[in-house]
Amino acid sequence: MHDQLAGQGHALVHTTWGQWLAAALLDPGLRSLLGRDWPRYRQTAAPAGRLRFAVSRMVLKHTAAAALQVPADALDLAYRPGGRPHLRGLAEAEVSLAHTDELIVVGISRSGPIGVDAEPVTRRPSFELLHPYVCTPDEAAELAALGEDERALRLLHLWTLKEAYTKALGHGMRRRFSAVGFRRDEQGRTVLAGGPDGAARWILATHLLHGRYLVSSARRPPREIETASRPAPYPLEETGLPPAATLGWQLPGSSGAQPT
Repeated sequence: MHDQLAGQGHALVHTTWGQWLAAALLDPGLRSLLGRDWPRYRQTAAPAGRLRFAVSRMVLKHTAAAALQVPADALDLAYRPGGRPHLRGLAEAEVSLAHTDELIVVGISRSGPIGVDAEPVTRRPSFELLHPYVCTPDEAAELAALGEDERALRLLHLWTLKEAYTKALGHGMRRRFSAVGFRRDEQGRTVLAGGPDGAARWILATHLLHGRYLVSSARRPPREIETASRPAPYPLEETGLPPAATLGWQLPGSSGAQPT
């Protein structure tokens, strides 16, 4: 993973919380590893929620440790206003965390801000209830013309993209999703519809993972490597990628954990 981070400037990792459950239960160094997150871990009342919290932070720290080649317990995970995680003292490395059901996804970048989000494809958000809050008028009109199943998938696609993008900005859900629009450019890439950040500076992608999850990422590389962007498939059925290849890496201990 260190080579991927050095060569590409970013990496995405996926695993499941169940594959790390034993580590969270049995690791005698858990308190040291969690660091400033230890009080929050202890204050989480539900046992399942407490373990999921511990596992997600373990995965994030071990991902960063593998990428940066430092001990995991030497990393100090803190949070900016709005909840965005960051590694104290390592301004050159940006991280993002998403989890849904059993899936955990971590993004790490040494080339600019990064955000990730994930949702199960079985989720069926209500277009009627959510489109004023999630969609721009152009997006709402496009989705309204689709059949019910495709509309639900596209709405979920937009939701994950917008959450990944606002996470990368450090805004999270404090920023109205309907104020952020996406479109396809001439090359079929998903890009921002405009705005002060500049559409060309963000690289956006959504992939179908294991046939069960939509995983979106948003990152802003330095200007000198902007030309390295690759098309983000739209619609998702056109990816043509095997699920294990969409994110590139699984953590050691995950089934089929191999670099691609």
